[in-house]
Amino acid sequence: MAGCLILVVGPSGAGKDTLIRLARTALAGDPRYVFPRRLVTRPPSGDEDNDEIDEDAFDRGCAAGAFTLQWRAHGLGYAIPAQAADLAAGGHVVVCNVSRRIVEEARERGMPVSVVEVTAPPEILARRIAARGRPEDGDLAARLAREARVRADLTILNTGTPDEAAVRLIAHLRAC
Repeated sequence: MAGCLILVVGPSGAGKDTLIRLARTALAGDPRYVFPRRLVTRPPSGDEDNDEIDEDAFDRGCAAGAFTLQWRAHGLGYAIPAQAADLAAGGHVVVCNVSRRIVEEARERGMPVSVVEVTAPPEILARRIAARGRPEDGDLAARLAREARVRADLTILNTGTPDEAAVRLIAHLRAC
């Protein structure tokens, strides 16, 4: 059975982590689905589910090729643990929240990839980002102005309830 890396992408405030959390709960009884925690050079919060990694460990991991994917954004380092690619190659559906900027790199490396873009209108994104109250999120206007185009296999317009959007994500995961 073929596996796949599901790359969940979209602008800040779109609800990516919320939808991933709901999918993880819905699929908890099926070992085929794996939801690795990404590594970030900041502590986790109620809005972002990650494992903290310090800058030196992040830089060493990048230099050693120790991550499936890695990138920098907003002054922080982000990485997907190395075992994610191995699990996908072994038949698992591996769901990761990543930057839109690394999607093409993942595709060029020949990874089995499916891209899910989660998005919402700018006024909803602004409201959600402001509600976080995280100073490290930086300039709200700059975050909202940042636009990156990506070729997605599924686009979820997350304007209703989180459960409504999660149904679409879960159906996509089950079809992989």
